[in-house]
Amino acid sequence: MKKQFPLTHPKKQPARQLEAVKAEISKYLKRERKKPLPEGVDFWDFDCRCGPDEAAAEPVHVAELPKQIEALQAGGTMECYVEILAKPGKRAKKSESS
Repeated sequence: MKKQFPLTHPKKQPARQLEAVKAEISKYLKRERKKPLPEGVDFWDFDCRCGPDEAAAEPVHVAELPKQIEALQAGGTMECYVEILAKPGKRAKKSESS
């Protein structure tokens, strides 16, 4: 998903618009995680970028995405660019430390 989200709306309060953006992102992540995994893959991983526009978007962990969007809204940004790309992930085995 590559999308520019408006953080303001003429008929909605800013907090409700922010919740709508976060809900849409959450719904997309849930839908992607439901897809069948390829052979030899443990989970779906995500490459995420977030910023005021596509050129200024910085890489961010998927768990930090809502906080990044809140920070952009608090900074007075009118729009937020979010890019989420699903990729297969494989868990690394824990090394035994004695």
